[in-house]
Amino acid sequence: MTRTVAREIAVHFAYELGFTQLSAVELLEDQLTRKNFEILAKDEELYQEFPEEEQLAYIRRVVVGVGEHGYELDQYIEKYAIGWRFERIPKVAAAIMRVAMFEVLYMQEIPNGAAINSAVELAKKYEDEKVVAFLNGLLGAFVRGEAANG
Repeated sequence: MTRTVAREIAVHFAYELGFTQLSAVELLEDQLTRKNFEILAKDEELYQEFPEEEQLAYIRRVVVGVGEHGYELDQYIEKYAIGWRFERIPKVAAAIMRVAMFEVLYMQEIPNGAAINSAVELAKKYEDEKVVAFLNGLLGAFVRGEAANG
């Protein structure tokens, strides 16, 4: 499994955090299982292969991080969402941005450009061009404004 696929799975779980009372750890314990992947694979090609240890660790780190830092990440989205109210941002796009922002802020081993590019490519799969352009601009402004400040 590639990092790109693992990132998309992490986005799916980060998205689900918005619809459950489970903590990120509880959600992962419930959903990040071979049995669940077998069930999901019937409808979603993304789940055809169960992640190896390195990708499992990445998915866990990102989803737990997004869960723990969700408020902070949403504050950054609001700060840089010029001309958009947070409520107007599609939930999938918000999950993609949270994952990318978490990578920028807390996973220095992932280059900022790679985090943004991956987020934009993933958004193209789920969102229309206007949302993709918004997401790209917001993440670029975020990196210039926050990552540059350490």
